[in-house]
Amino acid sequence: MIEPKKIRVLIVDDSASVRQTLSEILDAEPDIEVMGTASDAYAAARRIQAEIPDVIILDVEMPRMDGITFLRKIMSQRPMPVIICSGLTEGGSKTLMDAMEAGAVDVIAKPHVATKQFLVEARVRVSDAVRAAAHSKRRGATRSVRTIERKLSADVMLPPPSLRTIHRPTEKIVCIGTSTGGTESLREILEVLPAHAPGMVVVQHMPEHFTAAFARRLDGLCRVEVKEAEEGDVLEAGRVLIAPGNRHMLLQRVGSRYHVAIKDGPLVSRHRPSVDVLFRSAAQCAGGNATGVIMTGMGDDGAKGLLEMKQAGARTFAQDEKSCVVFGMPKEAIALGAVDKVVSLDAIAHEILLAEHAI
Repeated sequence: MIEPKKIRVLIVDDSASVRQTLSEILDAEPDIEVMGTASDAYAAARRIQAEIPDVIILDVEMPRMDGITFLRKIMSQRPMPVIICSGLTEGGSKTLMDAMEAGAVDVIAKPHVATKQFLVEARVRVSDAVRAAAHSKRRGATRSVRTIERKLSADVMLPPPSLRTIHRPTEKIVCIGTSTGGTESLREILEVLPAHAPGMVVVQHMPEHFTAAFARRLDGLCRVEVKEAEEGDVLEAGRVLIAPGNRHMLLQRVGSRYHVAIKDGPLVSRHRPSVDVLFRSAAQCAGGNATGVIMTGMGDDGAKGLLEMKQAGARTFAQDEKSCVVFGMPKEAIALGAVDKVVSLDAIAHEILLAEHAI
């Protein structure tokens, strides 16, 4: 029997401890292997000349040549999947937005020595990011997918919705879930929306601190207000709330108004924040007043939640395969029968406005 090809990863970071930690995390995965490490861009370039990796994990702050400059060189000479791994705090995370614009497929936070639970979650996040990056390069190609250990469902955060719940008419709201490739895709959608667009809540899988800079960047580009969600924020027309990294976001309703709750909790569908948690909360409190949209990303987070939204009367959309960086999350939702309509990225904003009677 032929052994399935492993995903070969090159780690580029000036910290020996980070290189070692990432190597240990990835080498423990049966479908991933570290082909080598490099302490700076020049050493990485020599390694790439000898052997092309499937995925590069790249630090931002390095001596001699910074990671963003090296990323731009890679993308101009031989594009390949690059994951940015950074320990930058919120104050410096605009650099990470520059990295996404330069062609990085994902961003992860640097793992560090902490509690056992932290290291377990870091393993999940890092290995899943590598798989998603590798998949984005080989769309349509066959690659083995290892058996993933049992995932927690949204049940750990809130009970399943009752299909007998009657939802009184309120303002229309939109829930969006996305992961790998979602940062630029969200920008394309939000930039074209009018200032009176329906209120939106968004889960974009992204590390802690980086979501604040992401929201500020979008706020400067869009006519709608975009902000990182905080406990108790009111959802209203013309406002987009982005779930904070490493926290779950739930939609709640008081009278005719919606607001969000930000909660700690375990990884749900291997993520925190989880799209399934947001979508389930919307099914419970908004029902037919909501629209659900699931976009590019690896895995199945959001598929079950979108089905619950549809069963509660919401309109549901999925991004099509052609316009996805990774056609994972939409594919799983479609397979469950959770999607009313499959649309291209450039049509999602229009469909949202049509569904909400906002044009």
